[in-house]
Parts: sequence; structure tokens; C-alpha cells
Amino acid sequence: MEMTFRWYGSKEEKITLQQIRQIPAVTGIVGTLMDIPVGEVWPKDRIKALKEEIEAAGLTLKVIESVNIHDDIKIGLPSREQYIENYKTTIRNLAEYGVEVICYNFMPVFDWVKSDLDYILPDGSSTLAFVGRDIPEDPEEIIRRVEASSNDFELPGWEPERLGQVKELLAAYKDVDEIKLRENLVYFLEAIIPTCEEVGVKMAIHPDDPPYSIFGLPRIIKNREDLAWLCDAVDSPANGITLCTGSISEDPANNVYDILAEFCGRGRIHFAHVRNIKFMEGQPEGGRDFYEAPHKSELGSLDMYKILKVMHDNGFTGFIRPDHGRMIWGETGRPGYGLYDRALGCTYLNGLWEAIEKSSK
Repeated sequence: MEMTFRWYGSKEEKITLQQIRQIPAVTGIVGTLMDIPVGEVWPKDRIKALKEEIEAAGLTLKVIESVNIHDDIKIGLPSREQYIENYKTTIRNLAEYGVEVICYNFMPVFDWVKSDLDYILPDGSSTLAFVGRDIPEDPEEIIRRVEASSNDFELPGWEPERLGQVKELLAAYKDVDEIKLRENLVYFLEAIIPTCEEVGVKMAIHPDDPPYSIFGLPRIIKNREDLAWLCDAVDSPANGITLCTGSISEDPANNVYDILAEFCGRGRIHFAHVRNIKFMEGQPEGGRDFYEAPHKSELGSLDMYKILKVMHDNGFTGFIRPDHGRMIWGETGRPGYGLYDRALGCTYLNGLWEAIEKSSK
């Protein structure tokens, strides 16, 4: 297991690489190039500069999140051919500079949806929350809310130039159901996986967030059956999963522990986002309203020790990051991506992993 930390780049962050380097046992950065438009090739010189900057701080760059998929690929338009070729070139360019895993998703229009980016907990910290009744029927209203709560940071999956055309995007997806979206994902993977195998890069798909339909859009990576379909549809070790414990668990019907055991055992989980969520009290059994909790097991609805124990016992050797964190100690910044609480998450997860490793011997 290699502990990593997501970082958006020196021009997009108030958090520095030097600060990340001081988090005990964090060795790698999960990097990105946020300013490259979706569908364009990531240039070698930009990748090289990012790698050199990260390595100069004593860290590694082996995971990229995300090389986003152009909507023309998801919709299945003829123009997808050029975007797929661009993606293959980007894979080759990233591999040349040591990248081993690319985290991506195949969600239409919205990469994730929350009802509140500044949900205040009893201790005064703030976090992300999803309350179904607070999700507006008009998707443009949720965009306005996100933009108003973003603290002037661009949020991953909510790029302004893309969301400025949300009505057109929603119309373009009107004939894309789950069956069609699955076909388009397989078409994409069959085209790029041979390139991945050739250069030693593993694709790792992120589960849908939330793992069920919203705004009438299809969702195809939402449970154990979908993950099994994905792995079987393009049966290659290069076709794998970013298992986000928070996202997959947002549907209480999903057993995150069984899912981890199965797909770690199959060698298909290349990257893990490990975070806790707390289902809100007072809702019916099976309710889906939650907030993103501190990592410690007793503070959420997930058993973080059990999550890591299942991963360890089923041979997980990939990359891990603590995923989202609260805003604590007066920190402000990109919602979900502050320094302090994610650093605490790293330390807690590393402590659990050390205890599991030593007790297993």
C-alpha cells in the first residue's frame, strides 16, 4: 500500500508540496492538469514539469486523477474517434513520465452531486453533505449553489466552460440510457486498453457519486454487479477500479466490505479513496441522506478498520488516499480538500494499516 495525497497544482492550490511532504508516511501525489480542456492531449512538457516539481519536493507522481472523458465519447457521437485517439496519446505521454494509474469516471454531465458543501457539524467543522430533499429539480440551480459555495476554487468535474452548457448537455444525453452508456464505455475501453497494456498504465474507474440516477441521468458503476460487469466486459488487469468507500456506500444496499474483498482478490482495485460517511438520523431504514464524517470508525457509519483489514487480507498493493476531509481549525479552501483533516486521515489510516500488518504476522 502506498499513501498518497491529492494536489491540484501550485497555481490552483493554497496547499504546498512542502506541507504535504511533512505528513508522516505520505510518499506520493495524485496529480492533475486542471487547465487542459477535456478531450485535448496532455502535452509532454506539462507532464514533465509537474513531475519535476513534485519530485523536487521529495514526493512521487504515479497516479493521475483525472484525465476526464469527453462527453462525445459517453454519448457515442462520431467525433469520439478523435477524442479516443487523443486519450491514447495522453496515456502514452503519462506513461513516459512514470504514471502507473489513471483514475477516471464515466458519469454523464455531473461527476458528483452534493446538496451542501458547507454542512456544519456539532464541533463547528464543516463538511460535504447529501440530503435528497434539498436537491433541486432544476440542475442549473445546483450549479449555482456549487459555484456560490466553492470558495472561488474550480471544483473537479464542475468545470465552468462545460457546465455553462448544461441544458445542451442534458439534451444531448436524452437518448442515452444505461444500456447505451454501457456500450459506449466498452467501446472506449476496448480502444484504449491495448495501449495501456503496451505502456504499463492501469485505468481505474471511480464509482458513480451518488451510485443511483439523479436528474434522470443513467448510472452504470453503482454496485457490485456493475463492477463485475466492467471487469468481465474488458477482461484485462489494465481495466480496473478506483474503489471509493464513501461513494459506493452512499447506497446502503451496497456492502463495501464484500465488494473490497472480491475485487481486491481479483487484482482489479488499483487505487482506493478511503473515507467515512455518516447516515443521518431520523430517516427511514435504507435512507440515503448522509454527511462526510471524520475518518475514525466510531464517528461515521463505516468500519474503517474492517475496510483496511479486508483490503490487506485480500492482497491490496495499490495506491490509497484519504479522499475528502472537513474544514477544521479555521482553514478555508476548496470544499473537501483542506490540508489538516486530510492529513489526520492519512495518519489514522496509516496507523490502522501498520497495526493490521503487524498483527497479521
